[in-house]
Amino acid sequence: MPESFFAQFEIPQKKRFDGKPFPAVLSPNPNVSSTTSFPVAIKEQKPWLDALLHQSGAILFKGFPVNSASDFNDVVEAFGYEELPYVGGAAPRTNVVGRVFTANESPPDQKIPFHHEMAQVPEYPSKLFFYCEVEPGSSGETPIVLSHVVYEKMKSKYPEFVERLEEHGLIYIRVLGEEDNPLSPIGRGWKSTFLTSDKSVAEERAAKLGMKLEWLDDGGVKTVMGPIPAIKVDKTRQRKIWFNSMVAAYTGWEDARNDPKKAVTFGDGKPLPAEIIHDCLAILEEESVAVPWKKGDVLLIDNMAVLHARKPFLPPRRVLASLCK
Repeated sequence: MPESFFAQFEIPQKKRFDGKPFPAVLSPNPNVSSTTSFPVAIKEQKPWLDALLHQSGAILFKGFPVNSASDFNDVVEAFGYEELPYVGGAAPRTNVVGRVFTANESPPDQKIPFHHEMAQVPEYPSKLFFYCEVEPGSSGETPIVLSHVVYEKMKSKYPEFVERLEEHGLIYIRVLGEEDNPLSPIGRGWKSTFLTSDKSVAEERAAKLGMKLEWLDDGGVKTVMGPIPAIKVDKTRQRKIWFNSMVAAYTGWEDARNDPKKAVTFGDGKPLPAEIIHDCLAILEEESVAVPWKKGDVLLIDNMAVLHARKPFLPPRRVLASLCK
């Protein structure tokens, strides 16, 4: 039985939806003496862990011996999910080891709004791993929220708005510099976004994503993505989900090159209503769970089920990430 190695337990922040815990929380079973390593236990209990992830949407692993980026990479590898190249995403990231990257490296005083990872491009990860290598000095949680709950709340409160989203989708507009800007939460330059310094190759890779590029005189580029769906159907759970980066773009895609209010529109090009966007943000906050990071924590998220964010923090804080197909 998987419970012989893993034990489920409660944390104060945990919520329940339809009687199921969110997130599911696992730790080493204190009643069982085992010489099995954490990665080996993952491999042995993969079907059970997959079923738990499907049921809960997120699993937080606490108290396991994950002491370094290399240990975290071993955990990611043990799950056996295929790696997803980070092409088209907005956040500046640095490769650390193997399949492990830094999480969004934007300044600590900036909040990163709720989003599904890479929801603004056609190819996005199905699974996300986060790992706390260095605990935050203060705050710095990664809040998570169930996407179908957000959809149901928004559909109930703003049926006409949601109907327009389902009909037209969204267009995302972002201006990229040539190089990365670590001072911006969306500061990834076009060279690292498309993994090339050749404009023609960048255009080919953008076209594969369905993205249009407009080159600027200063070496930067305006990217236009969409219309792209804002509401999807989670086929494995047979429910609609709030799968978009609307709130993140409208409230957070801001730097010297970008005005967040112009960063996202309806798929027909018409502007979004500010009051509904901000109320959606309030719903996301209200339904979310924010668990304080402890060193060694690993959070596994089903990107089709859960949106995530980042609270501002006082350094030090180092959270690493890995994206999977």
